[in-house]
Amino acid sequence: LGPVLVLLWVSVAWAEVLVQPDFDAKKFSGLWYVACMVSDCKVFLGKQDHLLMSTRSIKAFAGGNLSVHMEFPRADGCHQVDAEYLRVGSEGHFRVPALGYLDVRVVDTDSSSFAVVCIYKELEGALSTVAQLYSEAPAARP
Repeated sequence: LGPVLVLLWVSVAWAEVLVQPDFDAKKFSGLWYVACMVSDCKVFLGKQDHLLMSTRSIKAFAGGNLSVHMEFPRADGCHQVDAEYLRVGSEGHFRVPALGYLDVRVVDTDSSSFAVVCIYKELEGALSTVAQLYSEAPAARP
C-alpha cells in the first residue's frame, strides 16, 4: 500500500505543475544553456559534482513537436543526443519516449533569456523529477 500512496502523491503533486500559458514553440527555438539543474534521480545525484554545463539546440516543427539536439561536455569529449519532443495536449507539454521522459513541461519562459523546464522520467526502473533552468547565455549576467 505504501508504494501506491507515494505514486498517488507524486501524480497529484506533478499535476499541479502548469505549462507556460502562452508558450510559442517557434519563439522557444534556438540555442539554450542548462545553467542549473536539480533532481531526485539517483544517477544524477551520483554524478552531480562532475557535470558541466550542457546545451540544447531546439527547433520547432508544425504541430508543436520539437527537435532537440543535446550536447554534454565530458572529460573524454562531447556526448551528443538527438531527441524528438512529442507534443501532448497543450503547447509546451511534451513526452520523449526515446529518453524515458514521461512528461516534460515548459513551466516558465520569456523565450529569449530564460526558461524553466520540468521533466518527470523513468531511468533504470526508477521514477524521478528534474527541474532545469535554461539560459540564453553560458554565464549569468551581473
